[in-house]
Amino acid sequence: MATLLDYCSLVRSKNAGPFTLTFDFMCHDQTAYEALVATGFLTKGLFASVYGTDPEQILVVNHPGALAVKVSLPRPTVQGDLHDSDCYAGQQYAPLMDMEIPPAP
Repeated sequence: MATLLDYCSLVRSKNAGPFTLTFDFMCHDQTAYEALVATGFLTKGLFASVYGTDPEQILVVNHPGALAVKVSLPRPTVQGDLHDSDCYAGQQYAPLMDMEIPPAP
């Protein structure tokens, strides 16, 4: 099975302000973008289960012109809080990298 790196040339996470975490999935090309979107892998349900967030608070946006998918959700802790283990949210994408993506139905 494939992983995100089979589809994406860049996968990153970062802060979108002190209360929001955002992920960017930028695909290699049009074919990879269409294939990734067709798998249905990047869903609210996936991010809710991995990051312990209510799916109703997750936003998934496909950007076909940019060959990218963007996902935003509330940070588990406010940026800079004493319990914030990743102040810039730059490592939050890591749990997704080894997940196997099933082929499109």
